[in-house]
Amino acid sequence: GTQIAKDAANIILLDDNFASIVVAAKWGRNVFDSIQKFLQFQLTVNISILSLNTICAVSNTESPLTVLHLLWLNLIMDSAASVALASEPPTDALLNRPPVNRNEFIISKQMMMNMIGIAIYEVGLMMFLLKSEAWIEWLPDKIVNDDDPIRGHKSRHYTMLFNIFVLMQVFNEYNARFLQGEWQIWRGLDKNPLYLLISVGTMTFQVVMVQVAAPVLTHALKIHPDGLSWRQWLIC
Repeated sequence: GTQIAKDAANIILLDDNFASIVVAAKWGRNVFDSIQKFLQFQLTVNISILSLNTICAVSNTESPLTVLHLLWLNLIMDSAASVALASEPPTDALLNRPPVNRNEFIISKQMMMNMIGIAIYEVGLMMFLLKSEAWIEWLPDKIVNDDDPIRGHKSRHYTMLFNIFVLMQVFNEYNARFLQGEWQIWRGLDKNPLYLLISVGTMTFQVVMVQVAAPVLTHALKIHPDGLSWRQWLIC
């Protein structure tokens, strides 16, 4: 009977309006997409961090990312990203595709390509900036003395590497908004002011961490006590 159908159902519509079925399907697909978007973002960060630290360990190089850097990324970047990606409103385009098989793997082939491609770019860029002597020599506003090393932890070089890695994740949030390899990553931002607000808030937290809190947290986060100059921020 009716009660048995209700007990067996995952979603119960409270009215007989056909439009409610459309809205339920749209929001259901949007929730599924939001989970995929966050997984795409989170796994990309994890693949990049794991690959970078593994390469540094094998090559006997001091990794620019410390344990507290990773904690900062998880507390600020991942928490904020989960809220931002979950705030994406549903669109009518969600109804144009066929339903997803319940046995289908939640990570699609396109998502895997996106994650691996972006991770290769991030790790490759970080290793180039870490190893390139020419880039280090070109680095502006570096002060070399006994208390201000040119490279290694607490140097402006490693502080820039930490900052660049965080900023890459901020902009990767925009890539994670799309799952099928779309190029127009700015599409739909005007309909989601919360997403932009979270991005600005994340950037603000990072600026405060590197510039304002640097004198206090320099020993804990291994960043330069004076932060970065405006030229170095432009490079980042």
